[in-house]
Amino acid sequence: MELLYTGIIGFARTLFKVQGLDITIRGERNFPEVGGAVVVINHTGYFDFVYGGIPARVHKRFIRYMAKVEVFEHPVTGPIMRELKHIPVDRTAGKASFDEAVTRLKAGELVGVFPEATISRSFEIKGFKSGAVRMALEAGVPIITVTLWGSQRVWTKGLPKKLLRPKVPILMEVGEPMQAYEPVDECTEELRSRMKATLERVQEEYAQRYGPYPPGANWVPARLGGSAPTLEEATALDEAEHAERMRRRAVAEGDDAPKGPAGPDAP
Repeated sequence: MELLYTGIIGFARTLFKVQGLDITIRGERNFPEVGGAVVVINHTGYFDFVYGGIPARVHKRFIRYMAKVEVFEHPVTGPIMRELKHIPVDRTAGKASFDEAVTRLKAGELVGVFPEATISRSFEIKGFKSGAVRMALEAGVPIITVTLWGSQRVWTKGLPKKLLRPKVPILMEVGEPMQAYEPVDECTEELRSRMKATLERVQEEYAQRYGPYPPGANWVPARLGGSAPTLEEATALDEAEHAERMRRRAVAEGDDAPKGPAGPDAP
């Protein structure tokens, strides 16, 4: 019995009640009772890894998330992440984390992946990385999708946190198992299309159940009348943020001369 993981889940459930969250889950029995599966979750808020793990508890199962290695190097979160058996991802040496995930899947574990890599500022489905499909193929396990909506109202990138008493509804839908296939890019696009269609349906249901989306609300996609950036605008923001992060890293490493076409050696 994994006492720490169980304790954290118990604490989280208590916190949700204190926060007044109204969490509705549909399709949780699509999670396999036993055996490995890649769990693919869309990413709109910082607590998605917590919410996304709730449906698996219908069978008393835990999800081992793939997370950036920096989280494991932190003096506080590192020991916890290792105790919970999550998988560190070093982006400079991704094969090791991929191989570890496949090993876990073959051993019957649930491995959680956010294929968008980062939070979607547009609150729409971004482009997917192909890792989830490649892992499922290598391990011979199904893909389980968890599509959630509403978590951005609690805490997300670029907006104020509302951790004390947000009292907001969150909807989640677990899709039927999907078998990975080749070509990988085609399968990845089908996976994305499935989750996009599910998200749009859940967004529509959310408005029907809890009232129309407030015009201009910062947590509502532009497509639905909100002030969140469009998918294209959000992509540009992500790219600018990544470029700045790379620039700062280069400066910290003592190499502040730009490289490539923008550098002094560019033609």
